[in-house]
Amino acid sequence: MRTIIEPFKIKSVEPIRFTTKKEREIILKDAGYNPFLIHSDDVLIDLLTDSGTSAMSAAQWAGIMQGDESYAGSRSFYRFEEAIRKITGMKFIIPTHQGRAAEKILFSIVGGKGKYFPNNTHFDTTRANIEFSGAEADDFLNEIGKHPEIRADFKGNMDIQKLEKFIQEKGKENIPLCMITITNNSGGGQPVSMQNIRETKEVCTKYGIPLFIDACRFAENAYFIKTREAGYEHKSPLEIAKEIFSYADGVTMSAKKDALVNIGGFLAMQDERLATQCRNLLIVTEGFPTYGGLAGRDLEAVAQGLEEVLDENYLHYRIRSVAYLGDKLVAAGVPIIEPPGGHAIYLDAKRFLPEIPPHQFPGQAIVCALYIEGGIRSVEIGSVMFGKNDENGNMISPPMELVRLAIPRRVYTQSHIDYVSEVVIETFKQREKMRGFKFTYEAPMLRHFTARFEHI
Repeated sequence: MRTIIEPFKIKSVEPIRFTTKKEREIILKDAGYNPFLIHSDDVLIDLLTDSGTSAMSAAQWAGIMQGDESYAGSRSFYRFEEAIRKITGMKFIIPTHQGRAAEKILFSIVGGKGKYFPNNTHFDTTRANIEFSGAEADDFLNEIGKHPEIRADFKGNMDIQKLEKFIQEKGKENIPLCMITITNNSGGGQPVSMQNIRETKEVCTKYGIPLFIDACRFAENAYFIKTREAGYEHKSPLEIAKEIFSYADGVTMSAKKDALVNIGGFLAMQDERLATQCRNLLIVTEGFPTYGGLAGRDLEAVAQGLEEVLDENYLHYRIRSVAYLGDKLVAAGVPIIEPPGGHAIYLDAKRFLPEIPPHQFPGQAIVCALYIEGGIRSVEIGSVMFGKNDENGNMISPPMELVRLAIPRRVYTQSHIDYVSEVVIETFKQREKMRGFKFTYEAPMLRHFTARFEHI
């Protein structure tokens, strides 16, 4: 096989400021050992998130110049609406400034005490918005998805049997909607099969429960279906995406992922009554329904990005470039979720640091070590992000302790990724020197964003 090259040329560059290991030790300590609190100028390779960190194309920048900034009835909104409807088939499309705003509007209306929302795996803001409403967010990841070392094609799938049992136990009247997150971010960026989406829809239809899709990385998921699921190898990513959304009653999306933009999102659905309620709340919290917290230029960039992300050459490069990093780490013995996901490599902190228990946050120890060793910023997805305390104050840990290395789209080259692999491998070799952490401050919700730590 020939080298897979980036399907684009670099037209603009941004300098990286280099720091020394000693400087990074001081920077990290001042940030309370939380990379979220580090200034971006002090980061060499930023893998904290792939959300809003993409490089936009020349066509997207051109769209920004053409943005219609009319308060109402902007032509940029109608292009935005057309692009989303072409992919999702949804009748009612509501722009928001990002995905969590769509979640906030949706769950403020359908949530509340005594309500339950099943998902393959909720991500952090989805869970927070559900719980903020007083409702409960429940995850039903299939069993194989909980075992990082086992390779399987669709480890992000919903556990259909557990989902149906849950509906029977809680009562369909207490479940306003069911969600599927594609790809499954908290589950390692793993894809969901078309068969699993179809089967989830069948269960939802049986009990009269609407199915919503968290579509942040729908294009990456569509490409995995094309390359891994029988019967889809000759279909285009757009055709596959259309079938995915044909099983949905609604969609939430942070456009900051697979729409290749730095800000934006939307809420879409088939139910006119619910759409009217959402638009009324949008006006109060975001803006008029034809801009929804976004400038016209942002609407243009999203519309263009949704076209570009479904290009098969781009998706081939995207998925393979992430797998390239995963392959190098596995060859060196570094434990990761296998096979690599679509947007990130997830280090398995339990196997990386087996001597540090979950309540001492092994993932956070790795995150800090990667920054000190090579200036790489990553994020813990484990007991810091998803841990909870029971009524006795004892921590309940999630099934996996992970560190996510999220790869921004169209930003870093192969040499950057080679550098990342070298730093991770060197950090793994020095793992016996690492210590656990404890909180010195934690917020009541989404604590990982602002928490501060100290070494145990």
